[in-house]
Parts: sequence; structure tokens; C-alpha cells
Amino acid sequence: MNDQTPTGDEHGALGDAEYAEFMQLAAEEGFDLEEVEGDIAAAGHGPLPVLAVIGRPNVGKSTLVNRIIGRREAVVEDKPGVTRDRVTYEADWNGRRFKVVDTGGWEQDVLGIDASVAMQAEFAIEAADAVVFVVDSKVGATDTDEAVVKLLRRSGKPVVLVANKVDGASGEADAAMLWSLGLGEPYPVSALHGRGTGDMLDAALEALPEAPAQTFGAALGGPRRIALIGRPNVGKSSLLNKVAGEERVVVNEMAGTTRDPVDELIELGGKTWKFVDTAGIRRRVHLQEGADYYASLRTAAAVEKAEVAVVLIDTSESISVQDQRIITMAVEAGRALVIAYNKWDTLDEERRFYLEREIERDLVQVPWAMRVNVSARTGRHMEKLVPAIETALAGWETRIPTGKLNAFLGEIVASHPHPIRGGKQPRILFGTQAGTKPPRFVLFASGFLEAGYRRFIERRLREEFGFEGTPIHISVRVREKRSKKK
Repeated sequence: MNDQTPTGDEHGALGDAEYAEFMQLAAEEGFDLEEVEGDIAAAGHGPLPVLAVIGRPNVGKSTLVNRIIGRREAVVEDKPGVTRDRVTYEADWNGRRFKVVDTGGWEQDVLGIDASVAMQAEFAIEAADAVVFVVDSKVGATDTDEAVVKLLRRSGKPVVLVANKVDGASGEADAAMLWSLGLGEPYPVSALHGRGTGDMLDAALEALPEAPAQTFGAALGGPRRIALIGRPNVGKSSLLNKVAGEERVVVNEMAGTTRDPVDELIELGGKTWKFVDTAGIRRRVHLQEGADYYASLRTAAAVEKAEVAVVLIDTSESISVQDQRIITMAVEAGRALVIAYNKWDTLDEERRFYLEREIERDLVQVPWAMRVNVSARTGRHMEKLVPAIETALAGWETRIPTGKLNAFLGEIVASHPHPIRGGKQPRILFGTQAGTKPPRFVLFASGFLEAGYRRFIERRLREEFGFEGTPIHISVRVREKRSKKK
């Protein structure tokens, strides 16, 4: 089904002969070959390893996250509980890329300290490859910290212990006291001033696995994994029950019945699929709604583990900002995407007209997503769900050989050149597809390519090669000025 080429792990998508030809082309065009090699390797790897930053409220987790990613993005305020959503950022340290997850605080009085700590830490740890555990060195280890330590030990995940708020040599003794937690050496840092964060990051990288090598067209063992996601009460549990042919999940008109994902192996369309019925994501999670907060954590973890995200939208209501945010979560996670418009049987002609206008206006960023109009209640059009999922997976795994891609790029440059800006006209010199799941392309150009032109390239890629139901990642490497070499 997909056009595939034998690959060598060290070259990402490229076989040895193709890789040699590609590097020769890069040399002829004056690119730094080490940088080209790095670009292909970075794009050709699978999902980046995940580092979760956990700890009690107000120990400086978000400040440390900002220090790790090198910019002020995580919200920081001098009171506990500011971070409520699980937020993921991409980071780079010493040439290695990874994801950093900033986790929120919790309201101790609502669920009780033990339950709160358990849920917060368990879900953050579950989605991570390694954990940075932040403790306030000035306060020392508390009962809450001890509760987290027990969870960390049970998880078996590698842990880097951080003694934060060590602003000078005088605080080193406070940091040393944290040896008592039994997690090994505490790294004394000042997230606010950057002191000691380099050593801490070195240790974190040692704990993280390397990004997995790209394997083209080779699915992971077992059934394909599908995450059902959407706002509360859009019908995720009803849909799962309908495709399963039996009542496997509690369905209730009260929103938020589902708290934990329910993994179900379901025979559908002659195949076995693993469906994950996830708790709905609410618009704004307040601290007193602790269970919903943890449900949203769990949903994000389910998306990370899935291959396809099926987003349910309630067609009887207007498409909301929350619907758009959930779709963005799936796209940013790089998952194949199917949008299932539920309760379609309840629509009259007027509502259908306005719904189509809403889709054109509010979901303009994902016109490539597979679409099915269904009714979880009556089973209408359920037979269309599997073909949509299979098409999205096929697009997600599609691979274009470098020769065919460059012939296509040559035609584009000839027929639709980049607009002239400042007296110069940048052009695409050559490119390669360095990864799949989702498809990832690296283009090498003579100058900066504007965002509009990149979108045009993506649109033409889809027209020419399909890529239905999958996001596409395009990165551009600009050649250094060659005049200096003349």
C-alpha cells in the first residue's frame, strides 16, 4: 500500500545508496554535512523521550521547566497551584532533543493528601521515560515528598532528584540532607538563577533513552491503538459500547462519568483493535474539580500511547474552543486523526447547514483529517469508522522515496517559484522524507521559505501523494551564504 524503501537505522529513512547520493548532493550545494546529517537524524527518529517534572506545589517546577526549555513559557507565580494543565514542551540539551512535561499542583483539602499525591504523580510518571523530582531544599523533605518517593520506587522509572532554591554555597548543606529520601544524589540547583542546572540536565539525559530509530512501515506488535477523545458527554462511551456490540462502559447523561481510560480489544471490520475510552477533557479545570484534572492528565497520556486519535464532536452544539484544543492536542502529538461528528441523526437541515460553516471556519487547520458522520446511539454509519481509521493509518505511514520527492519538488519550483523578497528569490534545492508516523520532511533551500510557501508545499504534497488523515511536519535548512567561499 505504501511505497517503501529498505532503510538503515543510522540513516533514518534513507538506505545506504540513497544516503550516499543525498550527501553528495548536499556537498555540491555547499551545505555543512554534519548539520545535514543531524537534520536527517533528528527528523528520522520516532517520538522524543519524555521527561516529567513533578513535585509538591510551589517548589519551583515551572521555573525549572522554563530554565530547561530556555524561554519563559510555563506560567510562574509565587503561590501554589498555578499550573493546572499538564503542559508539554520540546527541549534541547547538548544536541539531544526531548520533551519536558510540566505538571500541576493539587488541592490537598479536597481529596486528601495521599490520594492527591498518588493521582498527580502516578499519571505524570506513567507517561514519562524519566522523572525529575523537585524538592524545596529550604523546607526539606515533607510527608508529601515521602509519599511521592514511594510511587517513584514502585514505578521503576529512573529519577533525578533536584534540590531547588539553592542560591549559594550556604544552601549546599540543606541539599545534602535530601540524601535521606533514598533516591541517590540530590542535585543542588537554583531554577530561578540557573545555578547547577547544567549538571542536573546532564544527569537527566543519562536517565532518558535515546529517541527510538525510525522503522518504516513496520507497525508495533499487537492491535493498532485508537484513543477516543473529546469533551465530556459527547458520546465516547456510547460509541465504544456500540462498536463493541455490548455494554462495556458506564454511560450516564451526567458529564464526566468516565474517570480512567478503559482499554478494550474489539473485533471490527475483520480486525482486532485496541480502543481506549478516555475521560472527557473539560474547558477549565479548577482545583476543586480534582478528579477532572486527573482525568485530563490521563487523556493526554492515552493520546501519547495511541496511533490514531478519534475525536468525537457533538454536532447538536456549536464547535467550541475546547473541541479545537482537543484536536490540536492530537495533531501536536503527531497522531493520525479521524473526526467523528456524533449525534448526526438528531440534526435538521438548518443545523447541518450551520455545522458545515462552523467546520469550514473553525477546523480550517485540519482539512486533511478523515471525517465520519455517526450516531453512537443508533449505530448509524458505524461501518464507515474502520475504513476512515485505516486510511488515516495508511497516510500516517506513507513514505516517498527521495528520488520521487525531488522530482516533485523540481516541478513545484519550476511552476510555482517562491515570491521574490528583498530582491532575492529563495528556492528549494532538494529534500528528503526523513521519517513517518507522522511523515517528516527536511527541505534544503537557498534562502528562508515563508510560512505561506511552506503551507503551499504541504498542500501540494497532499494533492500528489495523499497523506489523508495525518499531520505532516516540514523543516527547512537554509544554506549558508556561498559568497564567502568564493
